[in-house]
Amino acid sequence: MTITASALRSDVYRLLDRVLATGEPVYVERKGRRIKIASEETTGRLSRLVQHDCIKGDPEDIVHLDWSGEWHHDLP
Repeated sequence: MTITASALRSDVYRLLDRVLATGEPVYVERKGRRIKIASEETTGRLSRLVQHDCIKGDPEDIVHLDWSGEWHHDLP
């Protein structure tokens, strides 16, 4: 994300919190040059994973399900 120095000044705390939360650096453009604001602590990609619903149980139960009611034959 690249912002101007004025944008940084108007919302500095929110931007700093965003850098800390996401690990994504913010670039500030000033006099034709860029300054990088980044967290010293690196966050791994695995720490940003979001938990999703999953099927718990025996995989063999899924294999033998009847999907005929869900199947649509209207495809060309």
